[in-house]
Amino acid sequence: MNRLPDDPMILASSINMMLRDGEYEDLDDICSAFDRDRSEIDSKLASAGMSYDPSLNKVR
Repeated sequence: MNRLPDDPMILASSINMMLRDGEYEDLDDICSAFDRDRSEIDSKLASAGMSYDPSLNKVR
């Protein structure tokens, strides 16, 4: 994957896949790797009623 998806549902799925597969340590690591602002990602996820849960290390 060379960029993060714009659609919030696909974005959440992609983030969870990358975290589950161990490609990245956490959401901050993903944001850094894809040169994206964390607040932009959080806002996009929130628009679909989701958020990153650091204790579970996944989007819910």
